[in-house]
Amino acid sequence: MTVPTDLLERDAETLLAGLIAVLSAKGIATPAEIAERIAITDAASPARGASMVAKAWVDPDYRALMLADGTKAAEAMGIIMRGAPPLGVLECTPQMHALVVCTLCSCYPRAVLGYPPFWFKSAAYRARAVRDPRGLLAEFGTTLPEGTKIRVVDSTADYRWMVLPLRPAGTEGWDEARLAALVREGDMIGVTQVRL
Repeated sequence: MTVPTDLLERDAETLLAGLIAVLSAKGIATPAEIAERIAITDAASPARGASMVAKAWVDPDYRALMLADGTKAAEAMGIIMRGAPPLGVLECTPQMHALVVCTLCSCYPRAVLGYPPFWFKSAAYRARAVRDPRGLLAEFGTTLPEGTKIRVVDSTADYRWMVLPLRPAGTEGWDEARLAALVREGDMIGVTQVRL
């Protein structure tokens, strides 16, 4: 038996309304606070992280802040981080490539990157990132020089991670908007590298 989509949507809306009422009655969160959090989450996208990356490439002070405290760096860009786990930022260098994985589920820096891609949550990605990161990167079209080390970092419920990728050669003099347009979601997870 197939359940009509409109019935499922009504059931989900009823369940959500009930949950909001319980949270409000217990003093955990008001309906306005919940609506605000939903709006914040829905507004998040990889474009936010790309803007952070571009700013770090052109502003040494911002880059230092981003690497020292990703949460403060996001907030400096107007990204609301209240209620989110702390954000760490891993810098790629010619000698070290960073790769982010959540080995347990799908812990992801949603405030700065939006919802995780479907493959980030897959058991195959999670296992391969730890067991064979170089092989996994090759499947994404990322081939690193033999001497480049790979640092795999586990994003958790307590601490989320994103990657500050290498700035591509040939972008000297570019403004932040033009640089941000180059940065893809995969670049900020470490499965791909920024390309011209």
